[in-house]
Amino acid sequence: MTRTADARSGPHGPDGTAGRSARAAGLVALALTVVIWAGFALSARALGSSTLLPADAALLRYGVPLLVLAPALWRRRRLIAAVRPAAALKVACGAGVPFFLAAMQGGSLTSAAFVGSLVPGLVPLFVAALAVAGGRGLPHRAQGVGLALIATGAVALVWRYLLPVDGGMLAGSGLLLVASGLWALYTVGLREVGLDPVGSIGLLCLPSFVVIGLLALTGVLPTALDRAAGSDVLLFLVVQGLGVGLCAGLLYAFAIRTVGAERSSVVGSLSPVLVVLLAVPLLGETPTPAVLVGVLLITAGVFLANRRPGTRTAPSADRPTAGRPAAGTAPTPPPAAAPDPTIPSPVPASSASPASVAASPASVPAAVPVPAAVPRSEVSADA
Repeated sequence: MTRTADARSGPHGPDGTAGRSARAAGLVALALTVVIWAGFALSARALGSSTLLPADAALLRYGVPLLVLAPALWRRRRLIAAVRPAAALKVACGAGVPFFLAAMQGGSLTSAAFVGSLVPGLVPLFVAALAVAGGRGLPHRAQGVGLALIATGAVALVWRYLLPVDGGMLAGSGLLLVASGLWALYTVGLREVGLDPVGSIGLLCLPSFVVIGLLALTGVLPTALDRAAGSDVLLFLVVQGLGVGLCAGLLYAFAIRTVGAERSSVVGSLSPVLVVLLAVPLLGETPTPAVLVGVLLITAGVFLANRRPGTRTAPSADRPTAGRPAAGTAPTPPPAAAPDPTIPSPVPASSASPASVAASPASVPAAVPVPAAVPRSEVSADA
């Protein structure tokens, strides 16, 4: 009898002790990422009552990652400079200063639940619209149901402010819709740049920091960083600079690599629920029944929008199948595949349908809890 070695059954294989430890670490990284995403929504709401102004928060958001990752970004400078201008513009506009200011101002006019639900929740809708406009076809049935639930949830959130008209809430909701649309543009741009998570952070943060710095220096955007309370500066430095700007993207890439894209997207879709729960003790917000219904509908919609079109049945261990030799025979090397860009997207690029390429504001805000599988060889957190 020919003995075959199954790497999964060894003590250091994915199903052994080392594999279980890696999955546990991935789940911890995923949990931390979801908390950071929730922190973005909460900080957007809290900015209005702090001593910081939006420009100050943006300087911390984009400046801290540049400072921490400076050596690693310097080593990637040629790769970053080689990115096509059109793709770089999508990244810089989609998650840069326009997105940040729209999200912060929208959060100051609405609530943390609105930020946590509308910004990441509507991204699949906008990405699907961009995909259809680009001729990539319509989403499959489950994704279509998910997109319908997302739209219904958004209506449930805002309908009570239509009659009588609440100008502040509607204006804030409109800004959050703009932020979500920009984030969808960022998601599409990330698919085109082909950088690892560290390089993508640099491509986003460098032009954003320059732009917000110029706007602050010329007085176009006021700043109060020199006289802000130290506690506020520390809070936004940790949440926006280190958390959203730096850790979320790297942690999520690690989670995808260790626990898988589908499980990551399922857990990530719970981010709006966490925002609502944390906003009660931290910000004193009391969710209304309409908010609860809207958040749950959007969460369910994001989950469905990130589902694969179908699942494969695992092949038998002793029956040859396409691409898988029978036990005891030498495996045939698979054909080389074109590298997929390292991006937050819910499924591998080879099987992604229009509604399933949304990202999480995580490699940035990641507020958008819907990333995708990233090949092992392309996820690099080398700093």
